[in-house]
Amino acid sequence: MSKKYVISYDIGTTGVKSCLFEIEETIKLISAAMEGYKLYILPDGGAEQDPDEWWAAICSTTKTIFEKCDVKPEQVEGISFCSQMQGLVLVDKDGNPVHRAFSYMDQRAKKQIKEGMANGIQVAGANIFKLLPSLMITGAVSASVKDPVWKYNWVKDNEPENFKRIHKWLDVKEYIISRMTGEFVMTRDSAFGTLLYDIRKGHENWSPTICKLLGVNTDHLAKIIDCTEKAGGLTAKAAAELGLKEGTAVFGGGGDASLIGVGAGSVELGDTHAYSGTSGWVSTVVDKSVVDASAMIAAIVGAQKNRFNYFAELETAGKCLEWVKDHLALDEIGIFMQKTDVAESTETVYTSLYDYLSKVVDEIPAGSGGVIFTPWLHGNRCPFEDPNARGMFFNVSLETGKTELIKSVIEGVCMHLRWFIETQDKKIKTSSVIRFVGGGALSDVTCQILADVTGRTVETVSSPQNVGAVGAAVIMAVGLGMIESVADAKKLIPASKVFKPNAANKEVYDRNYAVYKTLYANNKKAFKELNG
Repeated sequence: MSKKYVISYDIGTTGVKSCLFEIEETIKLISAAMEGYKLYILPDGGAEQDPDEWWAAICSTTKTIFEKCDVKPEQVEGISFCSQMQGLVLVDKDGNPVHRAFSYMDQRAKKQIKEGMANGIQVAGANIFKLLPSLMITGAVSASVKDPVWKYNWVKDNEPENFKRIHKWLDVKEYIISRMTGEFVMTRDSAFGTLLYDIRKGHENWSPTICKLLGVNTDHLAKIIDCTEKAGGLTAKAAAELGLKEGTAVFGGGGDASLIGVGAGSVELGDTHAYSGTSGWVSTVVDKSVVDASAMIAAIVGAQKNRFNYFAELETAGKCLEWVKDHLALDEIGIFMQKTDVAESTETVYTSLYDYLSKVVDEIPAGSGGVIFTPWLHGNRCPFEDPNARGMFFNVSLETGKTELIKSVIEGVCMHLRWFIETQDKKIKTSSVIRFVGGGALSDVTCQILADVTGRTVETVSSPQNVGAVGAAVIMAVGLGMIESVADAKKLIPASKVFKPNAANKEVYDRNYAVYKTLYANNKKAFKELNG
């Protein structure tokens, strides 16, 4: 396999991380740079971003990565993306936004969802005559005010002149693709995220039925391409602004939920990976649409054609550790990280915090002296959905110290991930070896706790905090003909560390876990009283 250089842009809500990779026998990170941009929160529930700020950050970081290494821009053979999903960027014929980009967090379309879905005969808050066809055709339903279709209809109702200018509906990375190539496309996973995509075999395109039901003009929808497909080549203008070579291949890429598993090397049918970043999840590769409505788990379209990711999500995972850093461990962490400006980088927060955890928390026996933490700091989605649920330390005694509390936070996140695995096992078969990625996987202590809590072998990969960008590199390896399919990614992403469960610790965690699962049901009424 001849060596190739590619650039992955990891486009998040608060900033972009641009990564230069070398692909040969493995995928090797050569250089990286980060830059932030704003999220504009509006008083009416709006959450917007400025696409020009995305572009400026991408151009700036692209130049920076070459200042840090010997690779030349003209050596780059491919560009792709791992991106935030379910944004809405409505553009005119020239590719210019008619309104600032709507973040997936935007919640101002309350009137539109009420008129469009929450009317007539309802089941679970959705009109039954729209709910049933949506579930049958798209595998999901636009039942949340955050879903993109309601933002689209908000523009139709509130900004009719802007609405008339719309040429295409794009997601975040699709806007960047159009700015780089002049092409209007949408990858399958992004199309699925609109909840207008027909997932049925033999269809696999936009659904005219659902578009009509929800008031969407199908002329506004872009051509659907595979994640591994070349969308186009860099235009002369884009190449000059980025400092790259005109004509460089730009591939579709994927959303973060699609590509993190790919970057983890969890790509074969039945492979399971766990992720702990700001949020957390467990995802298993399946070959058909599977839904467990009672547990809020669904199979979403992934980066591989005819493959889905059976996906269970936790709102706050690594965010719980950030809370620990800010509110519980300030004195020790402040001393330990005195030479580091942690505000500069999330990655620095993780590595420094986990260095501390590895030194101190590992000395505390498994089970944290019986203290149990629930990681529901922003409500919970799965296996029960309740925005009123909250975090708590249960069973604190006079003997409990700060280190027990901190360790119990990590154990609580791992117990919730175990709950996901067991809930998935009711519908499908999860794998005996779990690939663990995200900032949480930077700590050997956390990896071992996850192995002990779940009773599964846990593997990590090199740079687990960059797996989204690595997933985008895999997409390019396929697009450039270096590997046959995304399923071959394991060849490029070997496990770097392996953690086997400790039987003695597992016994303690089994006891704590049995109690952990009762805490929500026992406190549901109290959560509603306090937070409803």
